[in-house]
Order: sequence, then C-alpha cells, then structure tokens
Amino acid sequence: MQLSNEKLLEFYHLMVKIRAFEETLSSLFSKGLLGGTSHFCIGQEASAVGVVQGVRDTDWIVSNHRGHGHLLARYLDVDKVMAELLGKLTGYCGGRGGSQHMCAMDKCFLGTNGITGGGIPLATGAALALKVQKKDDIVVAFFGDGASNQGTFHESLNIAALWNLPILFVCENNKYAMSTPVNRTVAGGGQVAPRAAGYKMRAGVFEGRDVEIVYQATQEAAERIRNGGGPELLELMTYRLCGHSKSEPRVYRTREEEAEMAKLDPLMTLPQRLLERGVTQEQIDAAAKRARDMVAEAAEKGLAAPVGDRAYALDGVFAEN
Repeated sequence: MQLSNEKLLEFYHLMVKIRAFEETLSSLFSKGLLGGTSHFCIGQEASAVGVVQGVRDTDWIVSNHRGHGHLLARYLDVDKVMAELLGKLTGYCGGRGGSQHMCAMDKCFLGTNGITGGGIPLATGAALALKVQKKDDIVVAFFGDGASNQGTFHESLNIAALWNLPILFVCENNKYAMSTPVNRTVAGGGQVAPRAAGYKMRAGVFEGRDVEIVYQATQEAAERIRNGGGPELLELMTYRLCGHSKSEPRVYRTREEEAEMAKLDPLMTLPQRLLERGVTQEQIDAAAKRARDMVAEAAEKGLAAPVGDRAYALDGVFAEN
C-alpha cells in the first residue's frame, strides 16, 4: 500500500517539525536558556511518525526518555510541549514534568518516562484497563533496545500474552544502549524481536527509517490486535544521529560509521521519494518551512511565558487534610 502524496508530504512536515524542535532545544541548551538534560531522537523521526500516525487518535501512547518525537507525532501542541521543557506554567504539566515526565491525557498520551523500561509495565496496565472496559482501543508502548534487557520488558510481555491484552510493543532499535552496542548486550546477534517467541507472541522486524513501511506495519498489527489477535511486537531498525543525551561525545562509535548512517537519514531520503512521485520542490520546501516556523514561534512564546512560584511547585505534593 503506497501512501498518497498528500499524506506523505504531511508526514514529512511532522518529521521536520520533530527535527527542528530538537535542534532548537540543542541551541537553547548551548545558550544556557534550558536546564537539566534531554535525549534527542534525531534520525529516528520516521519510526515515531509512522507508528503514532498508524494507530487511532483514541489509542493510548506510552513513551520513554527519548520521547519528543512521539509527543509531536501525536500532534500535541508544539507551544505547550516547548513551554513544558522550559519549565513554564503554559506547558502540558505546568512545567513540572519536563522532558521525561510529560503527559497529555486529552491526547491519550500517558507520558514519557525517565526510567529505562519504566513505561512498559504502565502501558501493559493500561491495556488491561481497556480490556476490562471492553473497548476496542489499543496501547502502544515505545522502548529502546537497551530496555529489552530489563525485567519489566519480559514480565510485561509475559502477562500481556497470558491475558491476551490489546498492546503493541514497539522497540526502536538504534543499535546502542547509551554507549553499548546492542550486539554486546542482546543475545542472538542483537535483535529483540526473536524474544517474543518465548511468549508465543507475533513479532516483526522492519526498516524504521522508512515512514511508509513503519506506517503500514503498524496499521496491520494494530488491526490484528484490535480484533482480538493478542499483543504484538514491532522492532524498528533505526539510528540516532546524535549522542545519547546532550553534549555526549559519542566516543564509542566512529565518525565513518556516522557518515554512512547519515546517508539513510529519513529527512534526506524522503524528499527524494516525494520528488520521484511528482511532488514539487516548492511543496516540499513549504512543508519544511511551515514546520520550522512553528517551532521558532513556540520557542519565542515559551521563553516569554511565566514560571510558577514556590507554592505552585509544591502544590499536589502533599495530601490535603
């Protein structure tokens, strides 16, 4: 199934928005305008957009520490996402959640998560809730290859398979768990999908830098799960073109490897595909400009937005008498 030019161009717009958002965050960090840390998904935009757009708006998303792409792919308000990262009152969680603890219940986004593998059992619990409520929505649980070595991964797959829960486990395999190559930590050559066989769970491995492939694989899996086929696992092979977190020097891989992987950057390959299908360069440039302008405006608004005081920061910490 080939996506329409209009749909593919919109996916490109989303992917550029994610890239521009993270490049802007990097700039804000370098200027001392953004505190803490952050984990970028530069190079992984296609997997985020393909999966999130491949399910319904009423399907629930649970993300991980590298979640900006998932947030924006769900069409969360870029102004509110940026404000949240800047610690401002106008953010989704009033500036108290930040990058790794941001949720938007009105968008069926249960949250990013700062703990490796921490979101997987939360997503499994949400899937149980949907089953008890007899709804035909599903849950998508994002995690990385490193999280597949956590007990939470295996425990969640086991109970999801045992109880036939409506959940799609999505491993974005970017080849490195922080600084450790996946083939040194995941038995069997570094692939996560074969682990699903231990739970009699359907699994597939797909090119995660091709948004069309990801979108179609997600739609097909979601439909099977929705119709009672049980949980599934998608392993999306991708690559982060940045470090694990901001200012990380990437001493564990060569610049030659990075140069080769950069040739597969989805923001480089997708425009070429659009041109081959008859989309004009002007349309492509306009989609990119629209995305970048939205992010630039969000940064301006976020920097100008108010912050909460001490009373606001402490609100909700203690139970009322």
